[in-house]
Amino acid sequence: MTIRIIRIFAAVAIFIFSILMLKTISQYTGFDKNVGFLMFKQKVVSNPYWITFFYIHIFSVTLCLLAGLTQFSNRFLSENTALHRWIGKIYVYNILIINVPACFVLGLFSNGGIIGITGFMLQDILWAYFTIAAVLFIKKGNIAGHKKYMILSYAVTTTAITFRIIKNLFYQENLHDYELFYGLNVWVSLILNLAAAYFIIRSQALSLKTYVHRQNNK
Repeated sequence: MTIRIIRIFAAVAIFIFSILMLKTISQYTGFDKNVGFLMFKQKVVSNPYWITFFYIHIFSVTLCLLAGLTQFSNRFLSENTALHRWIGKIYVYNILIINVPACFVLGLFSNGGIIGITGFMLQDILWAYFTIAAVLFIKKGNIAGHKKYMILSYAVTTTAITFRIIKNLFYQENLHDYELFYGLNVWVSLILNLAAAYFIIRSQALSLKTYVHRQNNK
């Protein structure tokens, strides 16, 4: 019951923050290079490759967030197999073909100095690895392995949300060095999300073990 409540709470929270991110992203629809995050990237906004990948990333990443929400409902997965596969393909193609390459380029010019750059590079590598592993496991018919790596993949996907929550809660311009805070936040967001993913995976494994034990003792 506890795991179910946590999963429902997490799904609702991610959905709400995804909608809020859509509101944030809407400010870039006019392609003004002097709004929002772009105000901090004036040194690279004139770079056609960087700005192209920036728009590709922000206009597509919310789709990853919303598509990944389907994994929070076992009932949905079991009752809508075809739809789950269709949404799963959107999620995987979006990450591997669009966002991993885009984030690699963006990561090279990341705020936060070497701390931020290495953090984003690691996120990008793990994002690709976990997503590919999830696909390979399901192709082999290994559902448990597929679920495990999809949870890990989605943990990396949602670092965008964790990053913004931490920044909004703790960053104070008069107290913190922006570059240092930004770089450390990249790492903290990744570590927190992977820890949460490990907790979910571990809890699911224990629940399954308990269920099997009870069935064997009937």
